[in-house]
Amino acid sequence: MPRIIYQTSDGSRHEVEVQNGYSVMEGAINNNIDGIVAECGGACACATCHSYIDEAWVDKLAPMDDMEDSMLDAAFERKANSRLTCQIEVSDQLDGLVVHVAENEY
Repeated sequence: MPRIIYQTSDGSRHEVEVQNGYSVMEGAINNNIDGIVAECGGACACATCHSYIDEAWVDKLAPMDDMEDSMLDAAFERKANSRLTCQIEVSDQLDGLVVHVAENEY
């Protein structure tokens, strides 16, 4: 299974295995990663799974669609490497992906 590395806002690093086909958000929820709130359950309707993708990985992800781009406008402190983790599907090609969890709890 691919390993996803979540770095939370408190500086903690969590390296977990996430099953192919799951979203990066589901991997966080299933492994109790702080900061990924996922209020909408992965429907791309809330931006509470907002994270910053490590620069080394940004170009390796599928491009975001218009819906994700629009929803990210509601995210706190959007940056060029912002993504909604509910929209990133885990595959073997993402083994080692580094995700910096944004401040999603206000």
